Amino acid sequence: MLVLARKLNQNIIIDGRIIVKVVRMDRDVVKLGIEAPTSVPVHRQEVYDEIQKANKAAASETRGPVPKLAEKE
Repeated sequence: MLVLARKLNQNIIIDGRIIVKVVRMDRDVVKLGIEAPTSVPVHRQEVYDEIQKANKAAASETRGPVPKLAEKE
């Protein structure tokens, strides 16, 4: 893990296209602003974990047979 120190209003640039900015610091809470292309999903850890859990559950559900497509005449 890379650990960086930043002050208020300073940025971290990731891959030349994602900007993480320290927006506010209140005691033990740091507020970050993140600018990323819309194609890059950005989630809090707990939200990401829930998405992964839901995806795994959906992938493991048993499904019925695939319906046949109507044949062209």
